Amino acid sequence: MRKAGYYFLEKNEAKSEFVFVRPPRDYPRFHLYLKTENNNLVFNLHLDQKRPIYKGTPAHSGEYEGETVEKEAERIKVMLNQ
Repeated sequence: MRKAGYYFLEKNEAKSEFVFVRPPRDYPRFHLYLKTENNNLVFNLHLDQKRPIYKGTPAHSGEYEGETVEKEAERIKVMLNQ
């Protein structure tokens, strides 16, 4: 994920996921969850438009589809295939 410009944020033990962000600070930023299922890597990507409004809550303005997210997903796929 470093090669794609992502920074490790945390490991979610409850979901067995690794969490990455790009860029590491500020918003908007891409948020990527990575885990393995049946010997496959599973990517869950979205775009956080702004930081959570209330402290301690995960709620945010996230985009899970659209041109920007699709372009980023394609960029990651190309980098992984190199």
